[in-house]
Amino acid sequence: MAVDAPVRETAVVPLSRTRVKLVVCTALTALAVGVGLPARVVLALALTSLAIPVAVALAGGGRAVRDLLLPLRRPASSSGLGHTSEQGERFVT
Repeated sequence: MAVDAPVRETAVVPLSRTRVKLVVCTALTALAVGVGLPARVVLALALTSLAIPVAVALAGGGRAVRDLLLPLRRPASSSGLGHTSEQGERFVT
């Protein structure tokens, strides 16, 4: 019986939500260092920030970590002006 690793479409927790949590934990770690909180608080936040990519790697492999750390960029619109299709229709009429 083969077990497939979760992919972006079938993941239990979407990578976008996980990415937000990673950014928040990293920002809190930096804030804790800047404010001068005790070392155990900084260490706990830093370990949490490091544990998130490790958990993603265990759940989805290297590709999931790459998607977590380097999000896909949306392709630029072909019109060159960045208008939505609805706005483009208004200009045409």
